[in-house]
Amino acid sequence: MTYGQPLIGTDCGPAMLREAGLRSKLTALGWRVEDLNDLNFEQITDVNGALSKNSKNNKAKNSIRVGKSAEMIANVVCERASMGRFPLVLGGDHSVAIGSLAGILKARPRTGVLWIDAHADLNTPDISGSGNMHGMPVGLLMEEIAAQDLSKIPGLEWLADEQNLQPKLRPDSIAYVALRDVDLEERVAIRELGIAAFTMMDIDRYGIGAVMDMALSHLLKDDPTRPIHLSYDIDAIDPGLAPATGTAVRGGLTFREAHYVAEAAAQSGLLASADLVELNPQLADPMGAMETTELGLQIITSLMGKSII
Repeated sequence: MTYGQPLIGTDCGPAMLREAGLRSKLTALGWRVEDLNDLNFEQITDVNGALSKNSKNNKAKNSIRVGKSAEMIANVVCERASMGRFPLVLGGDHSVAIGSLAGILKARPRTGVLWIDAHADLNTPDISGSGNMHGMPVGLLMEEIAAQDLSKIPGLEWLADEQNLQPKLRPDSIAYVALRDVDLEERVAIRELGIAAFTMMDIDRYGIGAVMDMALSHLLKDDPTRPIHLSYDIDAIDPGLAPATGTAVRGGLTFREAHYVAEAAAQSGLLASADLVELNPQLADPMGAMETTELGLQIITSLMGKSII
């Protein structure tokens, strides 16, 4: 998936991770891996030129492609989660999380969400400055924010839930970690809705261990056995370590902080699904692309149970 933002290359991320040995590293950890390969988003047909016209929609660019692709992801994720599997979604840009989060919430409505990202992704078409949908997955699924009529957004009609079949994300069911580039409207929403948000300043002040303890405690305080979904944007990590990404912001997670986030989530014993997104090998030289891919691979294996001892 590359249509949630303007730069080509994020659709190469999953192939890079596979070529780097993702399957063998997961099986070495004891996982039985079912690789469904990349979903075929190109099968989405252009009826009467709707796709080309929709690409110019400044409020929600490429919403038909993004929305219908997200619906495909949601269906697969919901099916696998309902079977008791661990859905691991490889991006692609972060708009894939519209689908993964919708699918997880439908199969496991109690899920709490750890959002590891430099950005809050809490925009909607009405407040987004860019119209890029990789900045909207949380906003489109958040109670109170997503109250707009989603049926009027081309491609997202499936999220317009008249029978309450598609659960929304409650503000108290998400915790952000590593924020450092948040839009004004997003800041207002975070404050007004009381969303747990831990910025890089909090990590500087308290340390990553205390921040992850606080984030997990927030999600588990009323439901200590709820499943956790972790959505990890590679741009949460400092671009000096992960340069191959599209919305890099200096001052991100260090190598060990990036790993600790994944390790702490895994050691909670409640991690049940995850995304890794925004790896774009075309936005760095070959060495930078390789280093970012290798770091992404290490983050995934830490999520899936690899530990130092």
